[in-house]
Amino acid sequence: MVLQLGLAGGFGFIHPAGGMVLARVTVDEAEILTIAVEPVAQSQGLGRDLLQTAMDEGARRGATAMFLEVSVSNVPARALYKAAGFSRVGRRRAYYAGGGDALILRASLSPPDIDLPGATSTD
Repeated sequence: MVLQLGLAGGFGFIHPAGGMVLARVTVDEAEILTIAVEPVAQSQGLGRDLLQTAMDEGARRGATAMFLEVSVSNVPARALYKAAGFSRVGRRRAYYAGGGDALILRASLSPPDIDLPGATSTD
């Protein structure tokens, strides 16, 4: 289910098994605003699926890169993002309420495959 948000370029997805992602696209950049999976549903691939869905939607909306912030102490999330092709591009010191730092991560997005009427594939 795609959610349209009251935020320019914003969108979201809810997974019925207990997860959600909110993101936005501005010009050619996308940003994950938040992604969450209920504790009982973790380690089942929901985070990966939600992340990929947001990346695909960002690309469909014209973004060529996606950004997000993640706590330096959130090892499972950092592993998920690394596996999805994100790499570190910066750090926000004392970003979180408890004083923890956030890493700024970036991944390139591929344009979606588009089937054009009458076009022939070169694959």
